[in-house]
Amino acid sequence: METAWLTLGALLTIFTFSFLYKDNVLYKIAEHLVVGISAGYFVVLLIKTNLWPIMSQRLFVKGDEGWALDQWWYFIPLILGMLMWTRFSKKWSWVSRYPLAFYIGIASGLTIPLELKNRVVEQISASILKFKFDFSATGFLMVPQGAWDTFVIIGVMCCLIYFFFSKEHKGWFGGSAKIGIYTLMIAFGASFGYTVMARISLFIQRIQYLRDWITAITS
Repeated sequence: METAWLTLGALLTIFTFSFLYKDNVLYKIAEHLVVGISAGYFVVLLIKTNLWPIMSQRLFVKGDEGWALDQWWYFIPLILGMLMWTRFSKKWSWVSRYPLAFYIGIASGLTIPLELKNRVVEQISASILKFKFDFSATGFLMVPQGAWDTFVIIGVMCCLIYFFFSKEHKGWFGGSAKIGIYTLMIAFGASFGYTVMARISLFIQRIQYLRDWITAITS
């Protein structure tokens, strides 16, 4: 059975790689299997880790005399979740807009401050407060850490100047904006390189899987 599962995984890997040649039926089979199995898995996972624990541990509590209603306010999200299923009805699909509006509103209220903190406040703090400009400590490429701190500060300021469109980019202002463009290109290149290396790592893992499969079926 272990060899059979390895063979199935190897075939699906080969089916996925076949897209490098052209879009074909084998690739679509693997794609649909991934989407379908993932959807089914997460539905079961959410039922076991969210819906059932809420109903059995918070909404209802089992005591000596049987099940008793405890935290009744959990009926509100339960009802809203059930109303989402009206989406599949042409006549009652408009009802699903209300729980969807609650969900988007709550998610926005939770996500926007978190994103502001992580992507704005933390970035500003890292660019202003966390630099020590210590030229005695050696940093990346044997360059003093203080030099890298100075480079980052200049790069950030030049990037801000580039996005300042109320003044024409001429003279020293235009030169600073050009340095900001180079800084942005370095940042985008590093981000793209990191993404490519992550994808290459996944590719190597699948090649190693195919190697283990060949070893298993030939031994």
